[in-house]
Amino acid sequence: MIREMTLDDLDQVMEIEKEAFDEHWKRQDFEYEILENEFSKMMVYEKDGLILGIIGYYILFDDAQITTLAVLDQAKRQGIALKLMTYAIEQCDCEKCSVLSLEVRKSNEAAIHLYEKCGFHEMNIRKGYYEDGEDALFMMKALGGNI
Repeated sequence: MIREMTLDDLDQVMEIEKEAFDEHWKRQDFEYEILENEFSKMMVYEKDGLILGIIGYYILFDDAQITTLAVLDQAKRQGIALKLMTYAIEQCDCEKCSVLSLEVRKSNEAAIHLYEKCGFHEMNIRKGYYEDGEDALFMMKALGGNI
């Protein structure tokens, strides 16, 4: 089940973040997104009381951006990331967004494959985007917008 993230989820969310990313968000980053950022949507994929995946995205007028996507290691290759991406795409489309964008590490082949499967296209390279100096691919997907 995909549902909104709550403060009560943050212990499990932080475990997923630490497992998935070398440069992960801090607990207070998630608290801000949940409590204060009116443009932020933070969602979890939960099964039997265990959070297996997370996705965050912003909706800013007719633009949207994926801010984070991660799946618990033990739950990978079960289609959870695809379900979360599909959910976010559908929600952004329902909100009349024209475009959905994201950044991804150039070396993250699994994520790039997922995004391409979801209809994203590489638009640009952001040189030295990550703290360790790795480049990011900037990818976009066109949505329905106000058609």
